[in-house]
Amino acid sequence: MSVIMATAGYDHTIRFWEALSGICSRTIQHTDSQVNRLCISPDKRFLAAAGHTTVRLYDIKSSNPNPILQFEGHTNNVTGVGFHCEGKWMVTSSEDGTVKIWDTRSGVVQRDYPHGSPVNDVVIHPNQGELISCDQAGNVRIWDLGENKCTHQLIPEDDVPVRSVTVATDGSMLVAGNNLGNCYVWRMIQNRDVTQLMPVTKFQAHTKYITRVLLSPDVRHLATCSADHTAKIWSVDEKKFTLETTLHGHQRWVWDCAFSADSAYLVTACSDHFARLWELSNQQIIRQYNGHHRGAVCVALNDYSER
Repeated sequence: MSVIMATAGYDHTIRFWEALSGICSRTIQHTDSQVNRLCISPDKRFLAAAGHTTVRLYDIKSSNPNPILQFEGHTNNVTGVGFHCEGKWMVTSSEDGTVKIWDTRSGVVQRDYPHGSPVNDVVIHPNQGELISCDQAGNVRIWDLGENKCTHQLIPEDDVPVRSVTVATDGSMLVAGNNLGNCYVWRMIQNRDVTQLMPVTKFQAHTKYITRVLLSPDVRHLATCSADHTAKIWSVDEKKFTLETTLHGHQRWVWDCAFSADSAYLVTACSDHFARLWELSNQQIIRQYNGHHRGAVCVALNDYSER
């Protein structure tokens, strides 16, 4: 089983790591901007790196330092990136106020959805037919790709930017985190082809900005990252989210995180230049990944078994 792990940030490099040894196995120069987000394709062949206005696609298995494809069309920072389950298309969000869908073979924009405000994150629903995005104006939007329109607009708190969204792997739940440190949870109910949303709960996860929310693959845990120098793990219940553990040890903002496939481990990326691998059962740091010269703001991990 191959484990693909990569980090990037403000030193204009993308680094691939041997997850268990902590050794940096490959460094790619990303000279023209910082890297905001990383995403590994489901087949582990490609890494998408979202920069200032461009997304670059790199071949993971090759030593070619140059991207094999560039996606150009955004006019401001690209803040989110995700792949269709078979890799046919890719979705991005940007501070230019749009969500775009791209053909991953040609790099051509296929859909362009206006938000009217800088978009902070976008995720693909596991049904592959809907997108969920969030923005600086405090909106969470659901886009139906079949209907080619926005079907839901949620405003958890007026004018409070929503920083991050995550959807359960079984499509049962949506969580959004905002700049006040609050998390909002909805149940997602698939009724024929229509998604219904039922508000479940709201809770304060942090007292400062939330930078990332992420549900674990087994949907039993929620990870939240924050400007308060911590990441927290919450147990997921139908009605109540209980704090399981606070991951202390980060020296600055924690920007991003990724769960292992078995939901037992979490990797975090921090402004203190380090990425860290945590064993969640005992809250221990197993590995620190040391090599970035400036803040690490994004991490991608794919340790799923080869299908």
